[in-house]
Amino acid sequence: MFLSARHALCLFLVFAAAPACAVEIDGRIDPAEWAGARHITDFRDVQPLSGKPGSVPTEAWILSTPKGLAIAFRATQDVATRTHQRSQRDADVQVDRVNLMVDFDGDGRTGYDFEVTLTNSIADEVITGENTFSTDWDGNWKHAVSEDADGWSVEILIPWYIAPMHKAVGDTRKIGLYLDRVVGSTGERMAWPTASFKRARFLSDFERVELPAYTQPLFAITPYAELIQDRVTNHTGFRGGADLLWKPNGQTQLTATINPDFGQVESDDLIINFGPEETFFTDKRPFFTENQGIFDFSLLNDYTQLVYTRRVGGTNDDGIGNADIAGAVKLNGSIGATSYGVLAAQETGDAGRSFEAFRVLHDFGTQSLGALLTHVEHPYLDRDANVLGIDHRWKPNAAFTLTSNVVGSNIDQDSRHTGGFGATSVAEYDMGNGWNQQWLGMHFNDKLEVNDFGYLDRNNFDYFHYEIGHHQTGLPADSPYASHWWRYRISEDDTDHGLLLERRFRITREDERRDGSLVTWQLNVYSNGHDDLLTRGGNTLKKPGTADFLWELVRPRQGAWSWENSVKVLGNELTGVHRLDYIVKILPTYFISDDLSFSIGGSYEYSPNWLIWQPKGDGVSNLVGAFDGHTLEFDAALNWNMSERQELRVKLQAIGVDARLRQAYEVDANMNPIKTNEHVNDFSLRNLGFQVRYRYELAPLSDLYIVYQRGGYEEDPIYQDATSQLHRSFGLRDEDELLVKLAYRFEL
Repeated sequence: MFLSARHALCLFLVFAAAPACAVEIDGRIDPAEWAGARHITDFRDVQPLSGKPGSVPTEAWILSTPKGLAIAFRATQDVATRTHQRSQRDADVQVDRVNLMVDFDGDGRTGYDFEVTLTNSIADEVITGENTFSTDWDGNWKHAVSEDADGWSVEILIPWYIAPMHKAVGDTRKIGLYLDRVVGSTGERMAWPTASFKRARFLSDFERVELPAYTQPLFAITPYAELIQDRVTNHTGFRGGADLLWKPNGQTQLTATINPDFGQVESDDLIINFGPEETFFTDKRPFFTENQGIFDFSLLNDYTQLVYTRRVGGTNDDGIGNADIAGAVKLNGSIGATSYGVLAAQETGDAGRSFEAFRVLHDFGTQSLGALLTHVEHPYLDRDANVLGIDHRWKPNAAFTLTSNVVGSNIDQDSRHTGGFGATSVAEYDMGNGWNQQWLGMHFNDKLEVNDFGYLDRNNFDYFHYEIGHHQTGLPADSPYASHWWRYRISEDDTDHGLLLERRFRITREDERRDGSLVTWQLNVYSNGHDDLLTRGGNTLKKPGTADFLWELVRPRQGAWSWENSVKVLGNELTGVHRLDYIVKILPTYFISDDLSFSIGGSYEYSPNWLIWQPKGDGVSNLVGAFDGHTLEFDAALNWNMSERQELRVKLQAIGVDARLRQAYEVDANMNPIKTNEHVNDFSLRNLGFQVRYRYELAPLSDLYIVYQRGGYEEDPIYQDATSQLHRSFGLRDEDELLVKLAYRFEL
């Protein structure tokens, strides 16, 4: 039977459109598959940030398909200059690579970075706060690479279910896109559009692209099982649980977990902290990283957040061990231009807690307004903690951004009520020609408490700074430098009651070298001031004026070696610059091959007036010790990427510390350190963290781990030199366990 001309034309149109939904992700850019895609060739230098056309040709294709957002890169490059180093997922290495960054709502709030290297290693990150990247999240997406004599090609497919997104208007969706390519041997980064994460605005500068709209449902369940052999107690235990993910469409996403693991396959860096401020750690647990961007509510000061998920499953309220999590659930969604998120988690036991958070955010175009409410119940402490934050962002034009928030806390404990308040605001102005300005102000009163669920290193302060920066490019061709980035800042910091904490002047210069190295110089000069945290609620200490200087070099692989070196010289709170601290760090990495490398190095710190608070029986004390301290740290690692599916990682950190008392001081009511003969012990300590981890990827987000880890911490109330303590640290065995973990993701 013969087809009519009309039927033949219809079939021709169907087959002509077929490539839009039949892109095969094999790294080979077939012109027929990419027919009709938007073709990008205008890649310009953003590292250095000159805006000039890139030194080598780069092309990209953008295509919306029913299976996801498809992107292809073609990177022309001479064979002799290519870097074939293989890396672990999310490793921060300077190699030949491409980045696809997507803001699925096109509103500049949350972005996702998908990175593929020449060797098909990958990284994925969530971008919040315009230019803050987090590698904690791992997504399921497709990628492939191919090479030929003239260059290399990458194909990427990002499923539409990978992230929450607003409902499309009609048949099209407007998203924000940023594409870049990095040349590993020089550090040059060329991008489309000409946007830089070193600017105050990055997500907002993505190119707005209108594409055909598609939606994809997903139901996935990831059960896991762990077998743990504790070699200290000779106990073998088994635990299991599951994560569940349901995304009926881009506007509604439900995540739940039953008995989640504690991320034992990940290891935190060792930190010795005798200061009053808590150390911040990131969270790699899948449930707490999936769809977490909606809960980003920064107080615009370093790591501050109203939802700090490491609180869940942290130390029990009775101080005995970590809490077990019975379960948790998270719902994300959007209705029109309004996004929302709900998070709830419940710990087990009498000393366990319940955590709840509710987030709502509305986009008005040039402005957005949101709120975040958290509630934590501590039955063991008879404590209820409620925190409400309201955040606002205004972008009246392409050069100016104003971000502000206010936060209040309401704490009920033992029939006592306490209310606190805080507010922050930052204004950023891009003046053009490489110049930018920033104004930042903060106010947190002494009753504000957000750390039941959030993270704030301190309350009770008023802070302001003004910063002006200039990015200098166009340097002579024979200069070893590609650019200089200068920043000058003045700041003032007072308590909420008007006590001067410090005034500071800072100069920072970042040098991008043509060999790909990054050199950082920073000088801080401080006025006289006060330390109101040292004695943990006791008397405040007067501080003399002081200064510090930092030099840091990060040199990527050249030949068989890469380097991370730094030197810091700083004064102290007792004698200012009359006795200086020195911190030296050297960490070289040797590459046996592109797949196998090891690093061995460490750091040395000398602190001639190390002030450490000395608590007494009731926890109230104005006694501090000034110690002559030495810290030695040994760092070693081996990374073997056996294949795209297998990797072996060995990580060792060992620390030895000695501290000999120079003088004990009592901080008096006039804030002066008065010498005292009260007894304060010398001390020394040792700390060890050692992990051997084998990982086999069974399927995307499905892994088998075999992990051996050992470590411990021990402190002695006597002086023993840091070298001997470092040596003795290798004998620590507070923890000695073998863990086998299997997690497999089933998608329906």
